[in-house]
Amino acid sequence: MRRLAPVLTALAVMLRITTACTVEEGEGPLPPAPVITLDSETSIYTTKTGRTIEIRPTITSPDEATTYLWMLDDGTSLGDTPTLLFTSDEAGRYYITLTVTNRGGSASKELRIDVLALAPPQVSLPGAEEGFTLLEGSTLLLQPTLGSDLKATYRWLVDGIEVSTEERYTFVGSETGDYLLTLTVTNEDGSETIECTIRVRTPEQVDFSWTFAQDRYHVALGRTIRLEALDPTNAFDARYTWRVDGTIVQQGEEPCYCFTAAHEGEHDVLVEMQNPYVVATHHLTVVVCPPEGSFYRPATAGSAAACTRIYEYTPAPGQFINEGAPITTPAEACAYAAERLAQGAYVSLGGFGGYLVAGFDHSIDNDGGYNLAVTGNSFAGSSEPGIVWVMQDENGDGLPNDTWYELKGSEYGKPETDPSYAVTYTRPDGPGQSVPWRDNRGATGTIEYLAAYHPQEYYYPAWIEADSYTLRGIRLQSRSYDQSGNGTYWVNPAFEWGYADNFSPIDRLTDDENPTAAANDNHFRIADAVTFDGSPAHLKYIDFVKIQVAVNQQCGWIGEVSTEVFGVKDYNRSK
Repeated sequence: MRRLAPVLTALAVMLRITTACTVEEGEGPLPPAPVITLDSETSIYTTKTGRTIEIRPTITSPDEATTYLWMLDDGTSLGDTPTLLFTSDEAGRYYITLTVTNRGGSASKELRIDVLALAPPQVSLPGAEEGFTLLEGSTLLLQPTLGSDLKATYRWLVDGIEVSTEERYTFVGSETGDYLLTLTVTNEDGSETIECTIRVRTPEQVDFSWTFAQDRYHVALGRTIRLEALDPTNAFDARYTWRVDGTIVQQGEEPCYCFTAAHEGEHDVLVEMQNPYVVATHHLTVVVCPPEGSFYRPATAGSAAACTRIYEYTPAPGQFINEGAPITTPAEACAYAAERLAQGAYVSLGGFGGYLVAGFDHSIDNDGGYNLAVTGNSFAGSSEPGIVWVMQDENGDGLPNDTWYELKGSEYGKPETDPSYAVTYTRPDGPGQSVPWRDNRGATGTIEYLAAYHPQEYYYPAWIEADSYTLRGIRLQSRSYDQSGNGTYWVNPAFEWGYADNFSPIDRLTDDENPTAAANDNHFRIADAVTFDGSPAHLKYIDFVKIQVAVNQQCGWIGEVSTEVFGVKDYNRSK
C-alpha cells in the first residue's frame, strides 16, 4: 500500500482555509502551529497479526481547538483522537499519516506499521514419529529443530515429570521399560508439544550387541590410536557418530575412529550407533599423556635382564591350567606365574588368546637390533606360536594400561591372518568336562578334557569368576596336522620368524635341533613394532611385554596348541 498524495494535499488546503476564516472572525492571536513527535525514532512500528498496537505521539502547542486525523494511504480514516489503536488480521506494511491542526496551522507526520504473521514454534524431533528404541545402558541425545527464529523456552517431561528445561536433552536408558517423552516449546507467539515413546531394551530383546576392548585409553602426545566398536551384531544399515568433548568429529558407516592426541588432558569420546531399529551409545575416555620419553627409566648397573614383575596372567582354558596349588584370585595367579618364571619353569597360556604381561625394572632401549628374548620349549615339529606385544609406560603410573603395539612377524598382513579374532570360553557344567568355546566368526568347539594326562577337575581358570570370558587377539592360520592319519602323531610346524615358542630358523639364532624340548629363546626387535594400521611405531624404548597365544587348534590326544613361556628378558643385558 502507498499513500495517496493528492488526497492529503487537498485536505491541507481545506484546513488552511478554515483557519483563515477563524482568524478573520477575531477569536484572538494565533498560536504556533503544532509539532508532532512520534515515539519511534524511525517512524516504523512492528506488531503481529491480530494484536493491537498503540501509537501515542507527543504534540506541542495544542489548544482547545486542536483536531487529529489518522488516515491510511488508501484514504481510509482510522480515527480522530490523539492516540491511534491499530489492529490488522492481515500481514503487510501499512502507511499512515497523522495530521494535527490548531488555529495556528497544521502539521503532518507519516509513519509505517509492519504487521507480521504470528510465528509460533514449529518443532521437529527426528525419529519421534516412530519413537526410539534404546539399548539398555545407552544414552539418547535429543535435539529438536525449530521453524522460527524467535527465542523459545523448552520443557522436557518423562512420564509426566519435568527432567530438563535446556534446548537439548540427554535421556539415559538405565532401566528397561517404556517411557513417555513430552517436549513443549514456547515462544511469544504460542507453543507446540511433541510426544513420543522411548523403549529401553536389553541386547537380547533388540538382537543387537557390540563390545569395546576397553573404556579408558592412554596415549602419548602426538600419537594416534584407533577407537573401535567391536563385533557389532545385527547392526544392519548402521551409522556411527563420534563426538569428542561434545563435538561431532566423524559420521558414517565406519565403526572406528582414529583419535589423534593433539594436546594433553582427558577427553570424553561418545560413539553412537543408530540404525532403523535401535540406538546404542558408549562412552570412552582418552587421556593424552606427555610426549614419549617423559617417563623413560634408564638401566643401571644393578638392573636385571629378566622381567621383574608379572602384571597379568590370564590364560585360556587348557590342560595345564589349575594344576598344583589352588589359585583363587588374579593376584595369586600373577604370583604363581612370577614364581614359575623365577624357577625357570614353564607357564602355560592355554588355548587361543591366553596371555601373560611382564614388566622390567628399567626401560628397554630400541637399538635397532634384537632387544627382547622370550623363552619357550619349541623343537622340530612342535611350535606353539605366541604374538608378542610391547608397550611404553606413557602415563608414568608404572602399570601396563597404555597402548599395545604388535611386533610384526612373518605372517603379519597375510590374507589368512585374522587381525581381530575373538573366542569366548564358557565354564563347563561340572568337573571332568571339556570347555566349550565360540568365536566371533560363527565357529564353535571345545578345549578337550584329557583325563589320562591332566586329571584336575577343571581346565577353566579357577580365578576367573565369570561363567564366560572373551579373549581377543590376532589369529594365525594353524599349520598343525595329523601326520599318522589315525590321531597318534600330530605335527605343529614352525612359522618363519617373529613369534614366541616357535621353532624359527631365523630368530632362535641357533641351529640346535633341541631334541629334548629344552628351554630356548626366540628373539625380537622393538623396531618391528607397528601401529594399528601397520605403520612403524618408532618406539625409542618399551617398558612392558605381552605374549599371547596366536593359534586356535586342538591336536587330538596332545591337546590344544598352547604357548609356553619360561622367561622374558632384556636381550641386550642377557648376552
